[in-house]
Amino acid sequence: RLFDLDPDLLPLFQYNCKQFASPQECLSAPEFLDHIRKVMLVIDAAVSHLENLSCLEEYLCNLGKKHQAVGVKVESFSTVGESLLYMLEKCLGTAFSPDVREAWSKLYGAVVKAMRRGWETLPEG
Repeated sequence: RLFDLDPDLLPLFQYNCKQFASPQECLSAPEFLDHIRKVMLVIDAAVSHLENLSCLEEYLCNLGKKHQAVGVKVESFSTVGESLLYMLEKCLGTAFSPDVREAWSKLYGAVVKAMRRGWETLPEG
């Protein structure tokens, strides 16, 4: 879904200097699947620390810095969020109520807000 929404994101996913020719090639690459697992670990950490997301603040800020360093634009996180909600809707079916959608949107928004601080902090020196 991510590459359907924004095909320009495909070049950001390069591993060992290899450019993928198509979204399908990227989606089947072990490195991309590992990246998806890492994304889901961040989501899992956010859910696990729902009552105290501030404890993840420094980690998420640094994660934002890493994404900025490889050329990710802050705006791309909207597309990722839309893809996440799409996936949840497909997996949960009728259980994906408007309240569930709103809760996931708020959680994802809090994660992105913390990651955005990585773009806002200036390098030392």
